[in-house]
Amino acid sequence: MKGLVRTLRELSRYPSAIAGLAIIVLLLGVSAYAMIKIPYKEAVRLWRGGEDVWYMNPKYAAPQWYNLFRRQKLVVSFSLSTASGAIAKEVKPEGQSTAVLMTFPFDFEADTFPQELNLFFKSTYKEKQPYVSITWLTPDGREIRVADFAVAQSQTYRFSQDSKLQRRVSGLDPQVGLFVTDPKVPSPAPQKGKYELHIKALLFEKDSTIDADFVVHGQVYGWAGTDHLRRDLGVALLWGTPIALSFGLVAALATTIAHMTIAAIGVWFGGWLDEFIQRITEIFLVLPFLPILIMIGTFYNRSIVVIFGAVILLSLFGASIKNLRAVFMQIKESAYVEAARSYGASNLRIIFLYLIPRLIPLLVPALVTAIPGYVFLEASLAVLGLGDPILPTWGKVINDASANGALYKGLYYWVMEPAVLLMIAGLAFAMLGFSMDRIFNPRLRGV
Repeated sequence: MKGLVRTLRELSRYPSAIAGLAIIVLLLGVSAYAMIKIPYKEAVRLWRGGEDVWYMNPKYAAPQWYNLFRRQKLVVSFSLSTASGAIAKEVKPEGQSTAVLMTFPFDFEADTFPQELNLFFKSTYKEKQPYVSITWLTPDGREIRVADFAVAQSQTYRFSQDSKLQRRVSGLDPQVGLFVTDPKVPSPAPQKGKYELHIKALLFEKDSTIDADFVVHGQVYGWAGTDHLRRDLGVALLWGTPIALSFGLVAALATTIAHMTIAAIGVWFGGWLDEFIQRITEIFLVLPFLPILIMIGTFYNRSIVVIFGAVILLSLFGASIKNLRAVFMQIKESAYVEAARSYGASNLRIIFLYLIPRLIPLLVPALVTAIPGYVFLEASLAVLGLGDPILPTWGKVINDASANGALYKGLYYWVMEPAVLLMIAGLAFAMLGFSMDRIFNPRLRGV
């Protein structure tokens, strides 16, 4: 504890270390929030679900904070539902049937028109389908008849696909014509104010029910935006954090411990074993690391567990073994090691209690600075299309953006959000690692 307190006191002298540590703590908090708020199975279901799960979201929608930097405000996507209780239903008898009145009020303050307007109906009946009449009320008091039709148990009404409605709004697309005061103007602007969508449903059976969801697809949605499958990118950005940190931390820790143990064993036993370790290390140094991982992902399996195992195996005999060997050669000749040998300490006791502990303070900074390399490696494989197809990760988001021409379409948020998170994570560990290196290595304190 005294050593930990002393280390923290030394770290407090470096602003970069404080900033890096604060970012790492924040990333760990985001990881914990993601795993608690969105359990693993739910995250996979959401990411793999596509439009079947995200049908209420718009396609290619930028984050909602985009509007803070725009003079012309974009439409914010939203939905109103009777099933959730957000919209009340008024039920009253009407002849031999039952009338259900649903009113969807909303304020429209955008300078552009929505992408889509949709109604999603859910109804229950035995033989006679419910019949709905839909009207649109504008801020200036105009009432536009939208449609009248019978509703199935599950049915979607898309305003943009109704040719009759298009004729009623002077040939304009319904998502445009319903928001303009004069459709004859060459470049009409949307009328701002309070709109209402009225739905009158007639139920012809005693136990029949009906609910409706009114969805407005705008150009902006949520804090992270959406992709080509209407998926909320916030799921991938949140869950990409624990995946990236766990992959980087476990890989860096495993390889660091392996290098230290292998180097110590080779130095202590010497002879043919040390020569064998050095020759194996030299062979691993010339192996094409990334091409081998690409071959494994292409021809065998892209599971993150398989890729992680391959990374550990390929990193087992790294270049740091030779550097550690040189340090262990000096420690081996120390007086306390000779004393331990003289009182009969076993080889394993000397290796794990006398040799390795002397290097742990020097390896901690190396461990911290090695984490970003593995984080970037996992992201790089995903960007190349070799990431785990099940997990939502930062690299997978960039890969999807590249495959769907995000930069050519001006959807910069799709690439920038995961890229910025990768840079922030790498910068945080780098700042903390370099500061720790100055603390544990006195020669660097004056640098």
